[in-house]
Amino acid sequence: MCLSEDTYNTIAAPSPEVLFKDRKSKFYGYAFPLVHEDEIKSILGILRKKHPSANHFCYAWQIGIDTVSYRANDDGEPKNSAGMPIYRQLQSFGVTNALVMVARVFGGTKLGVGGLINAYRNTAQLTLEKSIITKGTVEIKFVLEFDYDLINEVMRMVKRLQLNIISQEMQSSCTMIIAIARKKSAAVLKEMKAIHRLKITPI
Repeated sequence: MCLSEDTYNTIAAPSPEVLFKDRKSKFYGYAFPLVHEDEIKSILGILRKKHPSANHFCYAWQIGIDTVSYRANDDGEPKNSAGMPIYRQLQSFGVTNALVMVARVFGGTKLGVGGLINAYRNTAQLTLEKSIITKGTVEIKFVLEFDYDLINEVMRMVKRLQLNIISQEMQSSCTMIIAIARKKSAAVLKEMKAIHRLKITPI
């Protein structure tokens, strides 16, 4: 999955629809970037409206870089005939933070477990082949807390080190959340700690 300790493969944007056919059954494949499992419910709702005649909406997802979470869902198909073949394609393409979902419209002829495995695997493969796969950077987030009189010094440091500001609140007491590429974190922390009265907390 990981290209190195600091980069990983993921999907840049929702994929175009892919259609795979086998004995009149139609398998519509989609891939989506995924940050939280909670997003799946809304994606499933959209695809149910798009394919009201579909009998099954099978999917697999994976989230995480160092610690990975995943799930494979057969949605009523025989056990391990749909979700796992889809998940194995996620593994084969080495992508994480991604969801692949396949909507099946039954064509009147049973495919058998072997036929289903082949259909879901091929649909997932075609879907990922059509997806834009990009490299992500593993980042570590920190909360910076400091008095307002340090704002110029902190902002100069942020600009010089090209830090990614996630959020900031600038009042008499200031709070900033930043993200640092993991491979640069040790050097950046050393420079941040040189600023007197700057409190640094990893999150």
